Amino acid sequence: MKEASTLIVYEKPTCTTCRKMVKLLKEKGVDFDRLNYFIEPLSREKLVALLDKMGLGPREILRTREPRYKELGLKDPSLSDKVLLDALVRYPELVQRPIIEKGERAVLGRPLEAVLELL
Repeated sequence: MKEASTLIVYEKPTCTTCRKMVKLLKEKGVDFDRLNYFIEPLSREKLVALLDKMGLGPREILRTREPRYKELGLKDPSLSDKVLLDALVRYPELVQRPIIEKGERAVLGRPLEAVLELL
């Protein structure tokens, strides 16, 4: 199990923003772990915990430019958080990235400098 103070970057390694985040952390000399959530998918429980730590709802981390967002009709404001969470867990490409977690706090790495709040 990870130490509570370990910085964890939930990412897709081919994502430009994720690569920039990794570069920023390395430049700052920060030790961190990386988790490719396309290979090790986020469980519903983990996603809910990360959202709680970020103070965000599921709609706030949806990637609205993903084709699947439109396919699934996720723009519909009447959709419940449960439905949105189901989609985020089933289709990891819908999750904004990177998400950075340290202990009881987490941030969405957009803008990249948001990670500095955790250092």
